[in-house]
Amino acid sequence: MLGTLAAIVDVASKVGLPLLFVLIAVETMGIPVPGETALITAGIVAGKGNLPIEGVIAVAATAAILGDNVGFLIGRHYGRRLLTAPGPLSRHRMRVIEIGEPFFDRHGPKAVFLGRFISGLRITSAWMAGVSRMHWPIFTFYNAAGGIVWATTFGLLAYYGGEHAESVIHTIGIAGVGAVVTFGLVLFVVLRIRRRRAEALVEGAVARAEAREAARASGSTEH
Repeated sequence: MLGTLAAIVDVASKVGLPLLFVLIAVETMGIPVPGETALITAGIVAGKGNLPIEGVIAVAATAAILGDNVGFLIGRHYGRRLLTAPGPLSRHRMRVIEIGEPFFDRHGPKAVFLGRFISGLRITSAWMAGVSRMHWPIFTFYNAAGGIVWATTFGLLAYYGGEHAESVIHTIGIAGVGAVVTFGLVLFVVLRIRRRRAEALVEGAVARAEAREAARASGSTEH
């Protein structure tokens, strides 16, 4: 395996940043090519002094952002037609919309950001956001944030970690997503509790005001 990786690194050092851009951009458009592997390889090559790590991170982030936006536009303009068109598996295709739209209404920003770190979502999240008609400014913000964080984190890990970086990155990626999801759930519960307390306080204040108003009206009637 290390021999294969060494051969890929050798090729990457010759082809360089253009290949990195193409692979990442094409992957984020929804085509399953090894974009993340390309970033890791470029980071390793940069660690050997054959590429500038700043260029690797900048190219990877730019390709991720642009590719995702193309995927979003494809999903928005053509994906929905494809899923709703009559024909084979139409029920299953409609199910994608039935599940996807409510999910992106509730969790769209998180899915777009975290999708950058998960192989399956990295390929599908952009066009599913388009199919689900997620607001483009919101998509663009979280997509850019995810692309920059992903490119910087994985690029630097590969740069400093060398040829053992890929296994480390996959472990950290899974653990990181788990930590973010856990934090999100805790934050959701805390905000939900605070919201209920605030609603209870408002309802109590309204009830007291109504009671005072009723007492005042009763006193006026007696006079």
